[in-house]
Amino acid sequence: MTELIDLRGKNAVVTGGSRGVGRATALLLARAGASVGIGYRSRQDQAEDVVSELRALGVHAWAQGGDLSDRSDAEALFDRADDEFEGLDIFVGNHGIWPVPEVGVADMSDEQWHDTMGANLHSIFYTSRAAARRLRANGRLVLVGSTAGQRGEAYHGDYAATKGAMISLVKGFCVELAPRGITVNCVAPGWVDTEMSEPVLHDGARARIEAGIPIGRLATAEDVAGPIVFLCSELGRHVTGEILNVNGGAVLVG
Repeated sequence: MTELIDLRGKNAVVTGGSRGVGRATALLLARAGASVGIGYRSRQDQAEDVVSELRALGVHAWAQGGDLSDRSDAEALFDRADDEFEGLDIFVGNHGIWPVPEVGVADMSDEQWHDTMGANLHSIFYTSRAAARRLRANGRLVLVGSTAGQRGEAYHGDYAATKGAMISLVKGFCVELAPRGITVNCVAPGWVDTEMSEPVLHDGARARIEAGIPIGRLATAEDVAGPIVFLCSELGRHVTGEILNVNGGAVLVG
């Protein structure tokens, strides 16, 4: 790994790091030599397991719990990074929710709308702002979005709206941070075979979804982590303001 991507001496914070894409990203960053702090909301045992895996790779690692839709918790995550690291080089904003029940906008409750906005958008603002204030020159900021942010998603309009807003944030934020050599990008997965998607992958749904993906399968968490780490490396140093789709070609058919 370090022969091609060398992140030794770099310090990273990855949110949503206790499982799925966040865990895979944290581990891949560590394999490249970066020290990694992970943010998680409630899965302390899982987060501690990830920290153990990271430390076994020979890097400094830690975990901080909190609700990132709360400004004070978001700031606490980066205060912890200040204590643990001598500078921040990488922020990967991976946290968020996808409400499973299908609900049209006309029937959506205020509570669901505000919950999704808080978990997926307000939290991204709080964490990205805190990260930007700390990132060293030539740092990397990568947000994990979704193809839903580009094409919409019927009956999940709240989720798609937050991911569309994330894309707009990336487009402007990259210009603001460019004078410091910091790149800002978004990785936009399609269907990923993780715990978040598992509730709907039953009764033939997986086969129907995979039939609409030219590559013929759902992405793994590692499939998404690879492009994220590329953007965090010197290989991606001239890429900024981009939305990197990781969907097996799904948006090209149907």
